[in-house]
Amino acid sequence: MHDELGRLFRDAWIAGVRKYFPGEPKPGYVTPWEQTPDWERSCAAATQDLIQALVRSSESAALKLEREQKGQFVAACWNAQIYRHIPDPKPSYVAPWEDLPPWQKEVDADIFDAVADQLAG
Repeated sequence: MHDELGRLFRDAWIAGVRKYFPGEPKPGYVTPWEQTPDWERSCAAATQDLIQALVRSSESAALKLEREQKGQFVAACWNAQIYRHIPDPKPSYVAPWEDLPPWQKEVDADIFDAVADQLAG
């Protein structure tokens, strides 16, 4: 189950990158799940778990968050997981929301919606 949750997160990331990234994305941005490093799979699964926990614990009220708030939640959860797995990450790996490029903000919001949609059935 954890592996599948992470896979959904990764698939939503890749779909978002292909939709919003200006130009040709870096190969690492669209690496298939099977080739994604273990630490990154773990980050994806944990972040998806946190999104699901928010939606469930709020009795789906979290679905009423503004799109930007949804993206901010995903970004904050992801950054926490990066710190968990990489003791001294490059600043770009843990950039605050206001420093993220517009395409990445859109992808993060789409990830939230993909996870919520999966919960809804």
